[in-house]
Amino acid sequence: METLSFPRYNAAELVVHIRNKILTGADGKNLSKNDLYPNPKPEVLHMIYMRALQIVYGIRLEHFYMMPVNTEVMYPHIMEGFLPVSNLFIHLDSFLPICRVNDFEIADILYPKAKRTSRFLSGIINFIHFREACRETYMEFLWQYKSSVDRMQQLSIAHQEALLKVESLNSVPVEEQEEFKQLTDDIQELQQSLNQEFRQKTIVLQEGNSHKKSAIAEKTKRLQEVMEKYETYRDSVDCLPSCQLEVQLYQKKIQDLADNKDKLASALKESLNLEDQIESAESELRKLKTEESSLRRLLIAKKEKLATTQFRINKKHEDIKQYKRAVIEDCNKVQEKRGAVYEQVTTINQEIQKIKFGMQQLKDATGREKLKSHEIFLNLRTALDKYHEGIEKATEECCTRIEEKAAELKGRMFRAST
Repeated sequence: METLSFPRYNAAELVVHIRNKILTGADGKNLSKNDLYPNPKPEVLHMIYMRALQIVYGIRLEHFYMMPVNTEVMYPHIMEGFLPVSNLFIHLDSFLPICRVNDFEIADILYPKAKRTSRFLSGIINFIHFREACRETYMEFLWQYKSSVDRMQQLSIAHQEALLKVESLNSVPVEEQEEFKQLTDDIQELQQSLNQEFRQKTIVLQEGNSHKKSAIAEKTKRLQEVMEKYETYRDSVDCLPSCQLEVQLYQKKIQDLADNKDKLASALKESLNLEDQIESAESELRKLKTEESSLRRLLIAKKEKLATTQFRINKKHEDIKQYKRAVIEDCNKVQEKRGAVYEQVTTINQEIQKIKFGMQQLKDATGREKLKSHEIFLNLRTALDKYHEGIEKATEECCTRIEEKAAELKGRMFRAST
C-alpha cells in the first residue's frame, strides 16, 4: 500500500481546495469534478500547475512561453508548442520533490492519469497549507521580534529618562540653596549683633547703677552719722543751758549742722535725681529687655522658618530617596522585563536561524534540482539536435529518392516515346 506524508484528497475535496487556495475568480467557478476525474484534462491541469508555481515561486505566466537566453536553437518556431510544456515540467520537476512527490514525469503533463494526478494535487495543496502556516508563524515571529525591538528601545529611552530624573533630583535647586544660605547668614548675623549690643548695654547700665548705688550708700551713711551727731549735740544743749559758751559753740555747731542739713538736702535731692536716673535706666533696661524679647521672638520665628525650610528640604530629600527607590525598583523591573524580552528575542533569533537553515536547505535542494533540470534540458537539447539531424537526413534521402524517381520516370517516358 502506498505510504504518503500528506493526506490524499478525493476529486470533490480537490475541487474545493483548488477553488479556495489556487484558482480564483471565473477559473475557480468554472472548475468542476469532471475536469479532474475520471479523465483529467491536460489544459486544466496546466492552468492549475502554473497558478501553483505563481503562488509559490512568483513565476509569471509569460515566463512559461519564453525561450531561455542561454539556449541556442536553430529553429525556435519548432518548439513554440512544446516550450510551455517543457518549462512547466522543468519547474514542476524541481517543485514536486519539495511536496514529497519524487516520481513526477513529463507524461504526467502530456497524458495525465486520475490517480497520479490526485496524488500530485494533494501534495501541492498540502504544501500550500504548510507554506501558509509557516508564513503565518514566521510573520508572527517577525512581528514579535519587531515589537520586542521597539519595546527594548522604549525601555532603554525610559531607563535613560529615569536616570536623568534621578540625577536632577539628587541636585538641590540653586534658588533654594541661595535662599537657605541667605536665611542662615541673616539669622547668625542678627543673633551676633543682638547678643553684642545686649551685652554692651547691660554692662554699661550695670556699671552706672553700681556707681550710683555706691555713691548713694556712701552719702546715706554720712547722713546717718550727721544726724546722730545732731541728736547728741541737741541733747547736750538741753542738758547744759547755763553754759553760754558751750551754747554758742553748740549754736555754731548747729549752724554747721544746718549747713550740713542743707548739704544733706542737696545730697538727698541728688540721691532722688540719681534714683530717677536709676528708674529711667531701669525703664530703658526694661525697654531693652522688651526689645530683646521681641528680637528673641523674631529669632525664634526665624529659627522656626529655618526649621520649616530644613524640614521641607529633608522631606524633599526623603521624597527624592523614595522616588529614587521607586525608580530603581522600576529599573529593576525594566531590567527583568528586558531580560525576558532578551530571552524571547534569543528564542526568536534561534527560530529565525532554524528557518534560515531550512530555507538554505531548500535553496540547496532547489540548486540541485536546477542542475538536474539543466541536465535534463541538455539531454532534451541533444535529443532535439539528433531529431533535427534525423529530419535533415530523412529530407536528403527523400530528395535523393525523388530525384531518382524523377530520373527513372523521365527514362521511362523517353523510352515510351521512342
